[in-house]
Amino acid sequence: MRLIERPEEMRAWVMDRHGRGVTVGLVPTMGALHEGHLSLMRAAVQENGTAVASIFVNPTQFGPDEDYERYPRAFEADCQKAEAEGIAAIYAPDARTMYPLEHSTYVEEEALSRGLCGRSRPGHFRGVTTVVAKLFNAVLPTRAYFGQKDAQQCAVIRRMARDLDFGVEIIELPIVREADGLALSSRNQYLSPEERQEALGIHRGLRAAEALLKEGARDAATVVQAVKDEMGGLRIDYVELLDAHTLEPLATARGTVLLAVAAWAGGTRLIDNLKTQVI
Repeated sequence: MRLIERPEEMRAWVMDRHGRGVTVGLVPTMGALHEGHLSLMRAAVQENGTAVASIFVNPTQFGPDEDYERYPRAFEADCQKAEAEGIAAIYAPDARTMYPLEHSTYVEEEALSRGLCGRSRPGHFRGVTTVVAKLFNAVLPTRAYFGQKDAQQCAVIRRMARDLDFGVEIIELPIVREADGLALSSRNQYLSPEERQEALGIHRGLRAAEALLKEGARDAATVVQAVKDEMGGLRIDYVELLDAHTLEPLATARGTVLLAVAAWAGGTRLIDNLKTQVI
């Protein structure tokens, strides 16, 4: 497995493969890899001639009071996991490479990023779209793989790739969960045993809402309240039912819907969602 730290080296490596007709899959990550990331890597390896993973904890998507400094980092272990899944190259630039001195250019999506995490974390998605655009320019992927747990992020990146003509196919894969239903996240390791038990209220709420939808409930307020009723002592940021394509809030569930949740267990902010078709 090749470790690459400079964008010009990354482009040269991947252009050689494109020149031989090899498709390239990219899995962008911030490291601290878990089974969710590894499932994306397996898909990238299976569906492309070669696969690249990036590892970069992106400072521009963290707010001033967020966890950039303490975000879990395990670079050597991450490289070993990625290599075991068949990843051919790791792109791991440092912050100065990604954001040179006097860096002043950003990419911003202005519609899908307004609500949910965009409302709660001002500037977050500007950081996400900027770093992903830079990764696309360095890696030149045929396909890029993201997890549904970050459903709003997937929608924003898909829109950015379309609007800016990147020519990258955005692949969104299902949420990977622990046996008890907790959505896998690098931030789960922040949780104390008690907080982890509290966090399960998010999944219970989503399951309760899914059952209501299957039983014929269509009123968004009723579905949202079913989630909140299961969340116990968690501090809720948002629980919203939205159109999965436009991310506009719905009063009545119809079509492909996204039920999105963000809440704090102790000092750890967790997100999760349910995406389903409602007839």
